[in-house]
Amino acid sequence: MKLAGKKVLVTGGAGFIGSHVVDALATANEVTVVDNLSSGNRGNIEHHLRGNTIRFVQADICDPERMRGLVGDSQVVFHLAAQGLRVSLFNPQVVHDVNATATLNLCMAALEAGVERFVYVSSSEVYGTAITVPMREDHSLTPTTPYGASKLAGEAYARSYYLTFGLPVVIVRPFNTYGPREHFEGVYGEVIPRFVLRVMNDLPPIVFGDGKQTRDFTAVSDIVRGILLSSECEALIGETVNIAAGREVSINEVAQIVLSSLGWDGNLAPLHMDGRPGDVRRHYADISRARQVLNFEPEIGIAQGIQHYIYWVRDQDWDIERLQQQEMILNWRP
Repeated sequence: MKLAGKKVLVTGGAGFIGSHVVDALATANEVTVVDNLSSGNRGNIEHHLRGNTIRFVQADICDPERMRGLVGDSQVVFHLAAQGLRVSLFNPQVVHDVNATATLNLCMAALEAGVERFVYVSSSEVYGTAITVPMREDHSLTPTTPYGASKLAGEAYARSYYLTFGLPVVIVRPFNTYGPREHFEGVYGEVIPRFVLRVMNDLPPIVFGDGKQTRDFTAVSDIVRGILLSSECEALIGETVNIAAGREVSINEVAQIVLSSLGWDGNLAPLHMDGRPGDVRRHYADISRARQVLNFEPEIGIAQGIQHYIYWVRDQDWDIERLQQQEMILNWRP
């Protein structure tokens, strides 16, 4: 299946990864973005709205009737809308409702509409901590947080709709995505933006635990390319694929890269705090399947990607004094 010319629905399309997916689709597709803006930002897609190149619908994916109509107008669905990991630690019910129940409702709507492809964007959190590395798609699935469990439930619903009803599902497991538009505030803030903002304010990066925990940090441009390639791949219908850089990096290493990229030569040391509940100890993706069936290769290394993110931050018209006053940014707590 070729994406070009298709009517596409992107749930969570005003969010971090979703808005980059929209960027990639907008020139050759009729794109509808649905987002309730609970964590997404209309500013991420404003450039498309000004040019009338996409349609934006502010709606909640937990509204089955509303979503049924939107899915019914689409040929391809990219399902990225989700509630995040840290929300799941204090409000697991809402995370389940959004990530699991709403996914089931979307599968029902997609089957009824006869969509040509349903792309479920899952998460590497479904694996839990690595038992063997690199982690293949058949690695055991033992999520350590309600977020990971809810994303795995969404996978199970999507896969069951392929196995039982023939819904053309593709499941993509992106690993730790970073880059422009990534969340830095509140419960949605992620590690690289937090590190960068603190160091730009002459404050040490805060590391939870010993910092030896690892992630497979992957530039958002590589993640989006992998998602789109997966959506067009007939061999992946009913299958799951990892999209990642295929490199293991510790949080301590990330802190040092940020410090070095911002010109600190050892005078600003990371500040270690107690570890967070449910924190995954080790993530490192096997991307052999993506290489074989998609001809996918990551293009951006971690040092280059962090430098790109720093350039982007410096280009933003942000009120630095306001950021300095926000305890949730500069005095990051779990």
